[in-house]
Amino acid sequence: MRILLSNDDGIRAEGIQALVKLLSQKHEVVVCAPMQEQSGMAHALNVRKRLEVARDRETEALYPVEAWKIDGTPTDCVKIYLEAMAEGRKPELVISGINHGANLATDVLYSGTVGAAMEGYLHDIPSVAVSRDYWSKIPFSQVAGIAMEYIEGMVEGAERPFFLNVNFPKELSGGEPRFVYSQLGKRDYINAFSKETDADGRTYFTVAGDIVDLEKGEATDIYAVELGFISVTPLHADLTDYLMLEAKLKEEQ
Repeated sequence: MRILLSNDDGIRAEGIQALVKLLSQKHEVVVCAPMQEQSGMAHALNVRKRLEVARDRETEALYPVEAWKIDGTPTDCVKIYLEAMAEGRKPELVISGINHGANLATDVLYSGTVGAAMEGYLHDIPSVAVSRDYWSKIPFSQVAGIAMEYIEGMVEGAERPFFLNVNFPKELSGGEPRFVYSQLGKRDYINAFSKETDADGRTYFTVAGDIVDLEKGEATDIYAVELGFISVTPLHADLTDYLMLEAKLKEEQ
């Protein structure tokens, strides 16, 4: 299978390198990832900006893959490869990750990991964002192996492209992997901005904060990973509010 790998932690990150090492043993792998960390970039795309594209010789020296590093966002990486570099060699699967930190609940709206996978999905390619809790005791190599066994099964049985958000917990319940389907929860951050003023009187804000989970019922991804399960949330790119749309259409009749 021809697989395109990307991420938002940068091409040197341990998570994506674990995937490259594993997948290159069995599949045709292309890596196209940011030169630097691009966390929190969501589905951002650079417009009218020159983006440097270069071969990543370090990765290519280690593994039998085609590797590119791009001075842009995760979405830039996937979009540029698919539309300008693939030359008719469309991948059969796009994987983004393994992210260094969870992408749960409403955080998916900010996640560059999810943004890269969404770009693959918009090109009608099965696409998966894979993340691991920042404090997880599960090695990236093990996450890669467990995730790929599941993803390969999904691709084989797929009748249409899919878009999945997969999150690994801090520890596996009972030491064994169990995938559970879940919906997005809702989370926010308190004390999210730190304000500073330098000697010249210029004001700066730094984004930080503590997680507050506002909705984490039994059906949510937050609840699943707290129990030590691997959460799988099917996503789509259609943001239409169908309930409101239906109500408004009825009013017009």
